Amino acid sequence: MHELGIVFHIMDSVEKVAADNSLERVSAVVLELGEVSGVVPDYLTHCWDWAAARSELFRGAALRVEALPAVTRCGGCGGDYPTVAHGRVCPLCGSENTWLLTGNEVNIKEIEAY
Repeated sequence: MHELGIVFHIMDSVEKVAADNSLERVSAVVLELGEVSGVVPDYLTHCWDWAAARSELFRGAALRVEALPAVTRCGGCGGDYPTVAHGRVCPLCGSENTWLLTGNEVNIKEIEAY
């Protein structure tokens, strides 16, 4: 379960922001999570709740997850298409010369404080 490691990384990053801005308590963290990031949102939330309960800075803080769709670009025709529905083969022209544009991110979007 790599979700716990991700939670620890998020908390470390937020702790630095909190220290730089003299924040004493965080009420929520909004996370952007790519559709093909490999992170399971329910596991992530469960790990967050466990870790947040053990930290004065995060106690009671919510983790809100916003899904980012996976989008692939085709080098053959230049089109973009939804990755999950079509995989690596472009549904527009059949090319396999494709790459992921978005959808594997794990980004801290917002930090809410009391």
